[in-house]
This record gives sequence, structure tokens and C-alpha cells, in this order.
Amino acid sequence: MPGHAAKKAKTEEGAIPDPEFFALDYIPMTTHSDAFGTNPIPMNWGHPDPKVRGPVIATVKHGGQRNAIGAHGGGYCIYTALAVAAGELDPTHIPNLNTTQPTNQFGPFPSWTNPKSLVTIDPWGHVTTEVHAEYYKKGYDIRPTIAVTKAHIDFPEVKDALRLGRLKPDGVILKADGNSFVTKAAVEPVWYLPGVAERFHCSETILRQALFKETNMMYPELLTRPDIKLFLPPIGGLTIYMWGDPATIPDESIPLTVRVHDECNGSDVFGSDICTCRPYLAHAIEECIKEAQNGGCGICIYYRKEGRSLGEVTKYLVYNMRKRNEGGDLASEYFNCTRNVAGITDTRFQAMMPDALHWLGVTKIDRFVSMSDMKYDAITSSGIKIVERVEIPPELVPKDAQVEIQAKVFLGYHGGGSYKIPTMDDLKDVKGRAADEYGSGIVGGGEASNIDAKTGKHKKK
Repeated sequence: MPGHAAKKAKTEEGAIPDPEFFALDYIPMTTHSDAFGTNPIPMNWGHPDPKVRGPVIATVKHGGQRNAIGAHGGGYCIYTALAVAAGELDPTHIPNLNTTQPTNQFGPFPSWTNPKSLVTIDPWGHVTTEVHAEYYKKGYDIRPTIAVTKAHIDFPEVKDALRLGRLKPDGVILKADGNSFVTKAAVEPVWYLPGVAERFHCSETILRQALFKETNMMYPELLTRPDIKLFLPPIGGLTIYMWGDPATIPDESIPLTVRVHDECNGSDVFGSDICTCRPYLAHAIEECIKEAQNGGCGICIYYRKEGRSLGEVTKYLVYNMRKRNEGGDLASEYFNCTRNVAGITDTRFQAMMPDALHWLGVTKIDRFVSMSDMKYDAITSSGIKIVERVEIPPELVPKDAQVEIQAKVFLGYHGGGSYKIPTMDDLKDVKGRAADEYGSGIVGGGEASNIDAKTGKHKKK
């Protein structure tokens, strides 16, 4: 058979089979369950013994032994393909992982063995070289899906807090120059499809069909390989930043502050003032540092869910609609504009978000720095207790972001004692910048006076 393994796997009962190395110039359009050459490494998701649970095999080299659909690196796997196509990367390369072990150990925790608690992260993904050492010795190409390291964070707002006296340097958590010391973990998603389907209250078949169709049929094995239960989706992962000793996280007697933050490139990186994202992130970092200095631990989990997972292009289209809306950028139309463009207001689906907390062993959060009702509901319904919810201080909300914050509080965001729940009439009085307040920066050039504020088009002369 073309492309069949050059090295046939052993079949001794209980033994780790030898790795199969498929000819990389053979390109099958798809594979099928029980077909000749199909022999995936067993995957017993949720088993407490990682050796029995089995490794995640998702590299291209082992052909029929893969037990996961998709590729490592999420969307970045496309750049790997470009490197191979350009002749810059040898497709047979196997990473040297000898000195890449995590700087901190995590788990195992009870949540790791509960298939309902963890369905989007491989809990053993940071210690693959340790728990699957026998596979590596045989020559398997197994990639970690979690990496843990340490870093110093230089965040301008922390320096401002030092200057204003809200933070004090201690030389351990926070230095006099404003740098803070963190442990951080990068996590690539590994979806256990039966568990994901259960989270979304649908059958595994319906989930597979939707993933297949909505990715324009990129992954036929979602339909042809029901025996493979793992999927490495082509999406961004997440990063966990921890101030203080991560070993204290599972201890409910030690205070824990947490923020779960979804990516907003425009605000988080470039300081756009149309939303509260960076100010809230900065406030959370300050609260995490304080918690760590008081003997607790602070956690910021940063998800790559740009534009509520609708993407940045969609987000900018919504911005344009908001600014050109009749009556201006009104809080009363905030969510309607998103729905008009995307057909839905939010696709982050926070049901999967608590997995990162369960991987850390979190069972109680003392201070949850978030106003989101969706995040709060997802976390508490997963079995994690939240003692206090911390809203963003009103003085940190940019003027143009009043549209966002008032619309969200109206629809159920936790305003605490800082934000009054507005009425619909109140929302109609909250207005952001109009389209003609951005000068000549409108696409097509020219002065704002030459632009129709409603349509965004140049006026006819």
C-alpha cells in the first residue's frame, strides 16, 4: 500500500508499539476507522494514570497511529507548512526537549481525572517527556501542549501605581523599578470531543458535523474517524500569568485573586479607548500583585478570543456601524450592531473557559476581577466557589467606553456598588464619539466634513 509504514508496529499485549513512520510524500485525502494501516495509540481520557491514559499523538510522522485530529500550534501550523514548502524546515525534524521541562510542577489534581472538568486541555501536556518517557525512547514524536516558565513583567500601569503609592515594592513580587515577577504557562487546546459536545448540550455527531461544515470541510476525519476522540482546533490558545507561589493555588485557606481576560489587541496592546479591556487588565494585574504580596496568589488567564471570538475584522465592521448609526454611537444599540453584522453578539461560549482553572487545581476564588455574568456563571456552575466579585473602578473607564460598560450592565453584568443598572431611556443618553470625530483618518482620505456621517461615504460634489 503506498505510504504504508516503513516500520510495522508491534502488537504484544500491554506493550508500547514501535512507532510507524509513514512516507511523508504520500498524501491521503482522509483516513477511515478500521481501515488497513489504521492503528491509533489508545486514548483513555480522564484515566488517573497518564501511562494508561496515553499520549496525544498529533504529529504527521506516525500516520495511522495518530489519536488526534488536527495539528499542533493551532493556526500557526500553517506557518510550519510554509517553512516546509520553502525548504527551510525538515519535515522529519523531531524537537530536542531535553532541557525544556517546566519551571514549576502542577498537579495532578482531582479535576484532572474528571472527564467533565477538563475537556479542552491535556492536563499532562506540560510533562509529556516525563510521563511518556517510554514513548520517547522508542522514537515517537510527541509534542508538549503546555509550557511553563518564569518571567519579569514590565507593565506601564504598574509603574504608575508605584508612583501614586497604590503599590509598594517588596523586592520579591514587585521590584522598585516596577517589574513584577511571574510564573506563566502557555496552553494549546486539546479538545475531547465527547466532553465538548456534552458542554454544549448536543450530540458528538452534531458537533463533528458542525465543525466539519463551518471549517469549510478542512477536517474530513471529523466524520470519517469517529474512533478518534481528540481534536486540536485551529484556534489560539491561552496564557496563564501567576503572581506569588503557584503551589498555593489549590489551598482554599490561602487567598486567590483571578481575572479571566479575553484578547483585545486594539486596547490591550495599542490603548484604544473604545472599550475597558486594557484598563480592566491593568487593574487586575495590580490586584494580583497586591494579593501575592499579602501571601496569596494572583492569576490572570489571557484567552485568544479577539472580538468576542468573532475576530478583529468583524469587530471593526461593528465599530463602523456603531459610529454611523442614526443618532450616533448609542449604548442602546451596542449589542444590536454586533448582531446585525455577525448574526450573534458573542461566540466566546464561556462553558469551556473554566478548564484552565481546573487544570491549576482551583476550587475557590476569593476575589474575581470581572463583571461578566457569563464568566461568573460558567465558573460557579463548574463547581468553583467565588467569594467576591470586583468591578472595574469607574474612574478607569475611558469616556468613549461608557457605551460598552452601560450596555453590559444593562444586560446583566455585575455592577456591584459602583454602577447603577440603567434603564433603556438611560442607555439612549449614553453616546460615544461620532464618525465625524476622527478627522481625516477615514478610509478614502479627506476631511471629516466631506464624509457623510451616516453612510461613511464621501459626499457628492
